[in-house]
Amino acid sequence: MHKVLTLTTLLLSAMMAEGEPSHLPLSQIEAQDHGNIFGQSRSFYLHRTHDGTKTNSRSSLATGGYIGYTSPEFSNFSATVALYGTYGFEIHSEDAEIVGSAEYDPSLYGVGFDNYLFIGQAYIHYVYNATTVKAGRMRLDTPFLGADDARMLPNLFEAAVVKNKSLENTTLMAGHVFRETVGTYASLFDGHTEDLTSGYGKGLAQASSGHFLNMGTLALGDNDFNDNGSTDNATAGVSILSADYVGWEGVTLHAWDYIGWDIMNTLYLEADYTLALNESSKIKFSGQYITQTEIGKALAAEIDTDYYAAKITGYYEDFSAYLAYSTTGNTNGVFGGNVISPWGGMPAYTVGMVTRHQFFANTDAWKIAAAYHFKDYGVKASAYYLENDVGLGNIMVPDNAWTAREAGWDIQYKVASIKGLNLRARANYPRDFKEGLNWDEYRLIVNYDF
Repeated sequence: MHKVLTLTTLLLSAMMAEGEPSHLPLSQIEAQDHGNIFGQSRSFYLHRTHDGTKTNSRSSLATGGYIGYTSPEFSNFSATVALYGTYGFEIHSEDAEIVGSAEYDPSLYGVGFDNYLFIGQAYIHYVYNATTVKAGRMRLDTPFLGADDARMLPNLFEAAVVKNKSLENTTLMAGHVFRETVGTYASLFDGHTEDLTSGYGKGLAQASSGHFLNMGTLALGDNDFNDNGSTDNATAGVSILSADYVGWEGVTLHAWDYIGWDIMNTLYLEADYTLALNESSKIKFSGQYITQTEIGKALAAEIDTDYYAAKITGYYEDFSAYLAYSTTGNTNGVFGGNVISPWGGMPAYTVGMVTRHQFFANTDAWKIAAAYHFKDYGVKASAYYLENDVGLGNIMVPDNAWTAREAGWDIQYKVASIKGLNLRARANYPRDFKEGLNWDEYRLIVNYDF
């Protein structure tokens, strides 16, 4: 919190300067809390070279981030507002709006390679005993509705959220989300049906560049989606209920229910059990389950989906590694067994840096990853490899099965001499993202948090 002198202090100082006596030492006059300024500066360079069915090389450089202010508390209330923006540099012979994605990667911009600035957070925060309430524009990070902060700017939401910790070892949450603006990562998607399995909906173009859009329209677009007689896919939004429990030694339990009114209900369950082997090593067993069904007007028609995943993680001092497996089930309904996630959520253990095929129907996926934390140097390095045996029920290329692979690495350096400065290099190498579509992608990111 920033502390500044009170008006009384300033007046007393002025009086002393004019020779008036003061009987109260300045050291005994409390500073007044005038709130907190916070933010993040982000600079991002990305280069991708396609090979196979598509051949081109594109790159972008952008800077931006957010800056915000949180007021001091007054009767348990406080307010927060934050400005978000991104600005892409002209690094090729023409600017991005002219040459488009042939030379520039779109994922650091808004729709149509926009540079833009907007109010991304503006909410009231209330605290009473074990209960907190937030209402307004905000960032949310939940398994099936979240920020997906993978490029310059994250997804942001207009919502109301209540959390309560009155029950021992338990956190309860209830919320309702009305509208969303998608982050710059959404610029890689084009609103096709398969994007619904990757965290983005058919109406994403209208929700880009800082524009907040109705949750139903964002998911399904403006037009009739499946010959259901409706041309208006606006809905009441998405209601969320969740519970986290940590009352048993080594065990954490999570349950989330997402009611996407007149579209679908998504139930997400997760459990972890951590077993300490000795002072320097432990092992963790994790499991996920997802089920989805259509509800209400069923604007997206029939949905019938089940997804299962398991992960085992080992830790030894500063080293960790895990192996994960997932399977997505049946082929009933218009969406088959494809898991639908149009609002930024991507909790799967087997997800890649860019490959999100594990939610396709009849798909088995596995992933192996390892990380080492060089604590003395402020460096954390990790690498991974995954495969998706995509089934015939997928909605990217229906009735076609293939194996999609991805490898990648990630190195982060926390600069000890400059608080809040983080340097990051990442890379991914998908093979047969679609059959014959390959690329190599490199990212350099500088984050400065304050």
